Amino acid sequence: MLVNATAMLQKAEAGHYGVGAFNENNLEWAHAILTAAEEAQSPLIMQCSMGAGKYQTGYKTVSAMVHAMVEALNITVPVALHLDHGSYDACLECIDAGFTSVMYDGSQEADFETNLANTKKLVKIAHNKGVSLECEVGSIGGTEDGITGMGECADPKECKIIADCGIDFLACGIGNIHGLYPADWKGLQFDVLANIKKEVGDLPLVLHGGTGIPADQVKKAISMGVSKVNVNTDLQVVFAEATRGYVEAGKDKAEKGFDPRKELKPGAEAITAKTKELMEEFGSTGKGWN
Repeated sequence: MLVNATAMLQKAEAGHYGVGAFNENNLEWAHAILTAAEEAQSPLIMQCSMGAGKYQTGYKTVSAMVHAMVEALNITVPVALHLDHGSYDACLECIDAGFTSVMYDGSQEADFETNLANTKKLVKIAHNKGVSLECEVGSIGGTEDGITGMGECADPKECKIIADCGIDFLACGIGNIHGLYPADWKGLQFDVLANIKKEVGDLPLVLHGGTGIPADQVKKAISMGVSKVNVNTDLQVVFAEATRGYVEAGKDKAEKGFDPRKELKPGAEAITAKTKELMEEFGSTGKGWN
């Protein structure tokens, strides 16, 4: 049975470790990530972006698949199914589809007041359904699902206003970006993170764009109150590398090597290995509970 993400992130915030939020893109990815969580005995947030939801024919398909997999694989660690960077309407769709957690990305709204108004409405709707809610202040750099942010740092005062609405965890821009980081990236702005944490207290914070941030910076952010670390590109890269290796080695031309189950297996195994490696880095290994 899936759970919302509130309790697992509160425990992470209090214990000064991070819970990885890993994006799934299809059945193989979801299976590989769940396998990693069970083997590492780590709590898990399984994420689906709006684009991935559309690719998989809708949020109901994703929800049914993940619910069924958790049962079929006899997963014993807590798993939350979370919408990543959702619009207001996407949040409503995912709540209806059986997601146990949603993110409303109001940072791209025309103004802060719209972000605030929608956040207040979603807090009531989500909590009435037992669903956890993540919101965002300060655009995350890079492009995801057609939404491009320049990586503005969040205003700590705005973070407090959104936090006071009763949300469960907060995504805040501190110089992080989606995708691969450029060579001239300046790094995380820890002074901004410290000021945000002063304003929001023990509310768990979220670090988007986890791929490419040096491990020491990720660990420092976790020590300063980040409890959820988002990962997508890291898994895409290792999946692509393993799949390319299979084809370049000519294994697809061996007997029944063209079977998609065989072709996708190396990539899936690479995802499991990378996910376990990151869970260890974030400190969530062995923190699974029911």
